[in-house]
Amino acid sequence: MRLGEADRIVTILTAEHGKVRAVVKGVRRTKSRVGGRVEPLSHVALLCWRGRELDVVSQVESIDAFRQIRSDLARLAPATTILEIADQVAEQHAPAGELYAMVLGALRALETEASPLLLGAFCFKLLAIEGVSPIVDACARCQSPGPLVAFDLGEGGLLCERCRRGQAVSEEFVTLARAVLTGGLAWALRQPSSPATSEVERIGLTAVERHLDRRLRSSRHLIEGELRGA
Repeated sequence: MRLGEADRIVTILTAEHGKVRAVVKGVRRTKSRVGGRVEPLSHVALLCWRGRELDVVSQVESIDAFRQIRSDLARLAPATTILEIADQVAEQHAPAGELYAMVLGALRALETEASPLLLGAFCFKLLAIEGVSPIVDACARCQSPGPLVAFDLGEGGLLCERCRRGQAVSEEFVTLARAVLTGGLAWALRQPSSPATSEVERIGLTAVERHLDRRLRSSRHLIEGELRGA
């Protein structure tokens, strides 16, 4: 956010202090040395002075600029959505070590390879750390082993034919969701793009929006683009 003629207010996700809003003075001047270091998707080390309402950034050291993500729309779009989700979940000045580690890990993974499952996997893992991990090993309502044919976060996760409600899902979706939430994340992220990876992303985003009780601006563009592509 712009502030005055040359300053900017930035929002920072930290491990120890959660979400921090701080002023970066002079950042909009053409000769500013820190302008590029406080852009979105910047991983930095910061020194801030604590203020009454807003902190003030006094030093910035760049750790990782995630250049591959910035130069590739296929990586930039999910990265932007991840940041928006983190902004909605994190609380100001409340420790967020697990969320911070997960966001940083997701960005580092995207920097290395644009996995088509990464955003969907992030959504499901986020629900887990928020304490509402979907049940994926049996029907969330009757505990039947399956076959599981639908997903509804309000019911707790996957549902069998008898209990089905919410969003219909494929067998491949069930396999991927189980892998993400039960220790097979590395395998899942290596899977090629398919209708099932798109399904995980779409349903994961919808579930996160339900949990947050709000629509995600960036996710709408992803879903609309996916539908146009189809």
